[in-house]
Amino acid sequence: MTSTLISTGAITADEVARLRAKHYNASVVAVGDVNPGLRILRVRPDWGRLEFQAGQYTVLGLGDWEPSIGEPVATPLGEAQDGQLIRRAYSVSSSLLGESGKLLPASESPYLEFYVTLAPAGEPQRPRLTPRLFHLRVGDRLHVGTHAHGRYTLAGVASTDQIVFVATGTGEAPHNAMLAELLASGSWQPIVSVTCVRYWIDLGYLEAHRELQRRFANYRYLTLTTREPENLDRYAAGYVGKRHLQDYFASGEFERAAGLRLDPSRTHIYLCGNPAMVGLPGAGDGNVRREGMVAILEQRGFVLDSPDRPGNLHCERYW
Repeated sequence: MTSTLISTGAITADEVARLRAKHYNASVVAVGDVNPGLRILRVRPDWGRLEFQAGQYTVLGLGDWEPSIGEPVATPLGEAQDGQLIRRAYSVSSSLLGESGKLLPASESPYLEFYVTLAPAGEPQRPRLTPRLFHLRVGDRLHVGTHAHGRYTLAGVASTDQIVFVATGTGEAPHNAMLAELLASGSWQPIVSVTCVRYWIDLGYLEAHRELQRRFANYRYLTLTTREPENLDRYAAGYVGKRHLQDYFASGEFERAAGLRLDPSRTHIYLCGNPAMVGLPGAGDGNVRREGMVAILEQRGFVLDSPDRPGNLHCERYW
């Protein structure tokens, strides 16, 4: 990792080294670029294993002095002069399968895995951290939180409950961690994971999920896209129209594809991803406003989980 800065009085190489030594406590051990805007980072903390429950998140951080994808390597003095650490919360994901092909629960993994997306250059309010994460290579250093946080876990789920994971894009990261834990524990209840992405190339864990479907009769992985020809071109082969998770569930199509009924008395549903999909207050979908998944599922009798009222509908505030 290099940080050659140009500007009279700019932060020096010695100062960069000092700041890295002060703030960084982990190393990148693997980088998997799914496509130019999507990558899987594997990170090993200096202290060893991070204790966490599947579904929880921790913090990643890089200094504002570090190079950034889409920007010059040289960083203006005005941005780097304070030596600030830019931090952001990320759910801990799971590779699902280890190098030997064996099921690998995140709690047994020798590294922490994170699923990261890059906002296009020029996008308003583009995050400052992710373009720097996309500049990382194996061996580079970064900051990792020393504690895990969050209530988005499997706590309260019985061994007989059906489990449905619903995500957009990288929102499936915590679901992967929970799925690996469930399957490794010998869980036999029906488990379905459905993920909606723009393009097929945005399904970073597709092959691993397909392999798990082959191995475990109680597991199904369903996928939707929104910007492929089959979604936008009515003359394309296999045209299905633009598909959103809200419509998929409200129409009953999900239940038909999954082969199960969404029974609130024995089903837990997890929602993670775009706030418009989840149904956070004030969220919209471009110029079109549609009900979020929370409203759709509450109409079916599901109860939103909260600290003072346990429920069977769980939401992660991903953004």
